[in-house]
Amino acid sequence: MDGPHIQIVITGAAVPLRPDVTTVGRGSHVDIQLADPSVSVLHAELVRRGPYVYVSDLGLSRNGTRVNGRLVGRRMLCDGDALSFGSARCRIGGIIADAVEDAELPKTATPELTRRELDVIASLCRPALSDHAFVAPATAREIAADLVVTEAAVKQHLLRLYSKLRIPEGQNRRIRLANEVVALGLAKPQLPEEQRSTPPASHWPPAQPTSISRPAAAVPPERRRATG
Repeated sequence: MDGPHIQIVITGAAVPLRPDVTTVGRGSHVDIQLADPSVSVLHAELVRRGPYVYVSDLGLSRNGTRVNGRLVGRRMLCDGDALSFGSARCRIGGIIADAVEDAELPKTATPELTRRELDVIASLCRPALSDHAFVAPATAREIAADLVVTEAAVKQHLLRLYSKLRIPEGQNRRIRLANEVVALGLAKPQLPEEQRSTPPASHWPPAQPTSISRPAAAVPPERRRATG
């Protein structure tokens, strides 16, 4: 579909946004009706301003609006962002990427992370970015089981991530780390159809394919003489 639109996960329907304001909610007089009890009658607005689109939560629901897993009041949207209105999952599309990049506020510089640190981040945030609302990030033990490594190895990577992303010591440090990596765009939720297409986690580090070189079979002397 051309132009800004929103895909509703539960139905798969893609609905084009109105030229100005598109209302979202459970009520019968909204533009995008979501039949979910966690969605308020008038939940949020999707506002177009030229090539830009932003979501505005109207503060009328206890369950709020999330962009890429993070609770927001008003937020500029990028193509492919995952939106949650209460427990109703959607995906925004058709936004001109270059225009949005120009309109984005400067982001905090992202430190250089290793492949293993990115694996830890993905496993850490997976529960919190699932279909279930208000789920805590994974524990070190759960990450270790997910990545098939020791809990001590995961804790070492978490300590390095705390340092690189400047997460101060204190309560809920793991939750604050998860919030920070989501805000930096290092972790985005997968919609259900994407989760179904994702292959199961493999051992970490992944096993490298091996090439076995087999020596050529020796030809008996009698056969060499016969074929000569």
